[in-house]
Formats: sequence, structure tokens, C-alpha cells
Amino acid sequence: MTLYYSLVFVLLVTEMVLFIALIIPMPFTVKRKMFNFISESPIVAKIQYGMKITFIFILILFLDSVNRVYRVQVEMAALSKDTTGAGRAAAIGSERMEVQARKFYSQRNMYLTGFTLFLSLILNRTYGMILDVLRLEEKVKMYEGDKRAGGKEGEKLSGEYRADQIGELKKQLQKKDKELEAMKSQAQGLQKEYDELSVKYNQLNPSGGDKKSN
Repeated sequence: MTLYYSLVFVLLVTEMVLFIALIIPMPFTVKRKMFNFISESPIVAKIQYGMKITFIFILILFLDSVNRVYRVQVEMAALSKDTTGAGRAAAIGSERMEVQARKFYSQRNMYLTGFTLFLSLILNRTYGMILDVLRLEEKVKMYEGDKRAGGKEGEKLSGEYRADQIGELKKQLQKKDKELEAMKSQAQGLQKEYDELSVKYNQLNPSGGDKKSN
């Protein structure tokens, strides 16, 4: 198995472990803290972004493995249809074994990448469903008057506390701060120009300035 397919296998095992960790029954408070950490952590958000790029490459490997399986099937069909003596010998001999080996490796790679992509979709959907269940359970506990419900931890279950949402809000806040600083500098510039014009006006019209002051 080549290096990149070995990495795909490691990723598949990691997805299986994460899936088991998501579906293991846990107390409500423990699961809520765990999901809040996943939603808030910027490191987890960066890992998720990197995984999205990784799955694009895995999709390319999957399409390549499907293409290889198809070509091997065509090659085996051509060997089977060859009625010459050389064709029969090749079909029986080592060449057929080589084709069978390539077929096995191609199918293995196709199943490996396919299951990795499929499990990633299941993992993402399962995470979203569990998060929705936690939000509904939080509301039910609040209606029932449970003291463990609500508070800061309960508010963090909303989409506003996701790491990507926090990053987006920080960007918007920085943009607003820059706009505010620009407006302040512009106001200071206008005030300075107004003061300079006032001084010049008073210098040109000293009597008018005295009358205004009186």
C-alpha cells in the first residue's frame, strides 16, 4: 500500500473512532461541554478546514481508483475474448495473474477511499443531528426548571458560538473598528481645517470677530 493510501486508511480509522465517540451514551452536561469545546475551539475549526481540503484529494483518488477498476475489467474482458493460442496462454499464465492482482489493488483502493468519503458524510450529519438534539434537550430542561440547563453553557450550543462564526464576527468587528478609526481621523482633519479657516477669517476680519465676540 502506497503512502497516501496508508494515510487514507489512518483517516478512515480516525473517523471510525470519532463516530464511536459521538454515539457513546454520555451524561447531558458532559456531552454539552464536549460539543461546546468542539464548536468554540479555533484549532478544531482549522482542522475541519484542512479536512475539507483533504477530502477533495481523497475524492480525486476515488475517481482514479474507479477508472483503474474499469480499465482492468476491460483488459480482462479482452483477454477472455482472445481466441488465439497466445491469448489463451496469457489468460491462463502469469499475465492473467498480474491482471487479477491489479484488479484486487484497484478494488481495494476504491473501497478504501469510497468508505472514507461516505463515513465523512455520515460523521458530519451525525454531529449536526446530535447538536440539534442537545439544543432541544436544553430547551426541554429549561421548561422543566432544571438548574443544570441554561446559563452560559446552554447559550454556547447556538450557532453563534461556533468557531467559524466567532471568526467571522471578529473580522466584522475589526472592519467596523477600522471604519470608526477612519471616521475619527476624518473628523479630526475636518476640525483642524475648520480651526485654520476660523483663524484666517479672524485675521482677515478682526472687527467682525470682535463683534461676534461682543
